[in-house]
Amino acid sequence: MGSEGPSVVTVHVTGFKKFHGVAANPTETIVGNLKEYIRQRGLPKGLVLGSCNILETAGQGAVAPLYKILESAVTGQDKGPSNSAHVIWVHFGVNSGATRFALETQAVNEATFRCPDELGWKPQKVAIFPSDGGISRVRETSLPVDEITKTLSSMGFPVMPSDDAGRFVCNYVYYHSLRFAEMQNIKSLFVHVPLFFTIDEETQMEFAASLLDVLASLHY
Repeated sequence: MGSEGPSVVTVHVTGFKKFHGVAANPTETIVGNLKEYIRQRGLPKGLVLGSCNILETAGQGAVAPLYKILESAVTGQDKGPSNSAHVIWVHFGVNSGATRFALETQAVNEATFRCPDELGWKPQKVAIFPSDGGISRVRETSLPVDEITKTLSSMGFPVMPSDDAGRFVCNYVYYHSLRFAEMQNIKSLFVHVPLFFTIDEETQMEFAASLLDVLASLHY
């Protein structure tokens, strides 16, 4: 499909605010500081860092602002057949018990919250999208998670693929994002990070920036 020149990859990023049991969410810091960190570090050719947003750690009550953010990635995009631009959503969430970074391969159509979200919602075995079928329905990222994991591991980062994003707000947002991405012909990835107590802030910032580098280097 003769696209002219190299592809441009635009990455939009989200993190989360605090929630029950995590008073300071590392992803709020990572995403909040990412643009300045990238500005000082430099971006690889062909990569554009788009929006960086912090989401309320909530499910149902936060859907409207979530979609406003997701739709910002495709507003004004050329809807023609050009292959010259690619849009990727990267969502960062914290797993307070983790010792490594985890790249999530999929999300499940189930909301079962272990505690109320920040807007007080605590669903149990609820289908996120009833129209998609039952709570066992799975949506997978179209990004090559194993390849990305191997590349980041070779850079020295403790990282692994994961096929279980839980059933809390992280999975809830990821399922919405994967569904939206499929409809819009863009891509989505969810990344779980540990607490800064486990992996320090500087390493986590470098990991986030390196992930963007890897995403820019993929062949689309």
